[in-house]
Amino acid sequence: MNGPDATHSSGTRMVDAAQITPLAPARLSYRDAVRAGLRDALRADPRVFLMGEDVGRYGGSYAVSAGLLEEFGAQRIRDTPLSESAFVGAGIGAALGGLRPIVEIMTVNFSLLALDQIMNNAATYSHMSGGQLHVPLVIRLATGAGRQLAAQHSHSLEGWYAHIPGLRIAVPATIDDARFMLAAALACPDPVLLFEHAALYNAEGDLTPGLTAVDLERAAIRRPGRDATLITYGGSLAKSLVAAERLAGEGIDVEVIDLRSLRPLDEETILASVRRTRRAIIVDEGWRSGSLAAEVATRIVEHAFYDLDAPVARVCTVEVPIPYAKHLEEAALPSPERIVAEVRRSVGREGAG
Repeated sequence: MNGPDATHSSGTRMVDAAQITPLAPARLSYRDAVRAGLRDALRADPRVFLMGEDVGRYGGSYAVSAGLLEEFGAQRIRDTPLSESAFVGAGIGAALGGLRPIVEIMTVNFSLLALDQIMNNAATYSHMSGGQLHVPLVIRLATGAGRQLAAQHSHSLEGWYAHIPGLRIAVPATIDDARFMLAAALACPDPVLLFEHAALYNAEGDLTPGLTAVDLERAAIRRPGRDATLITYGGSLAKSLVAAERLAGEGIDVEVIDLRSLRPLDEETILASVRRTRRAIIVDEGWRSGSLAAEVATRIVEHAFYDLDAPVARVCTVEVPIPYAKHLEEAALPSPERIVAEVRRSVGREGAG
């Protein structure tokens, strides 16, 4: 599987490094933004290395690491055996030994094979050692559905990991965050999980001029508004912005918050927005029961209940294993249409449109 003729269940073909277009000064794809962040980290610190399945000769399952093996060599771009428990454990050991490993897990469902290492080791060393030991480990995971990879390769488990003390959970949804969030994660003394929605890798956008760093803990208001607050993250951000534009055509002005960090959650930004708009709708690609959306909704009710003019609403993935058939997959996931309908209900415009 690590050889040049390897084939993945995702159907991703090998990309020759020579085929990668050099990065433009400003406009680039999400994939290229992540690669640029990796390249910067490798150049800046000799302790940094990347390890994972097919990250080297194959160039990564999503072509994110294409060309890095040729540039940095096999000691720093390390193809691993097909054993998540082994190479995540090796990453933890390397971090404890003073290195700065970046571990790539091909798809988030494979991280379950390393859950013991992530939850019982990486997340607990600092606490159990009284702060004497730290695990400066970054784990990158491809997450999310929408690409017809069926039930076993379409999970959104960010909310599960956000439940675990000792971990930081970050979700880059924009080109800026894809480009610069890795540097912030590597500067953290504790383990950071970066969830990259696989449907975003081909998305293109412009880097903010002059931007060189991003905050790993603060949410961002991606669209200001006055009538309702949409709270979302990752692959659902673009859908929420589309919904907000449609609602604007109906005279409903929606504020859109990109959480960016799921642990810690930026309560201050969330609550300030909800107190202004007096309505909250949470868009979460996770399943509804026990979801991150449930956590955000509860915090709003705990701290801003009397500021609300309508019940907190949620738009989540339907509680079924993700179907393979395209029309069923689309029906299961949050969509701009479902978001628009939920906002209309919240503001009392159910019959609009």
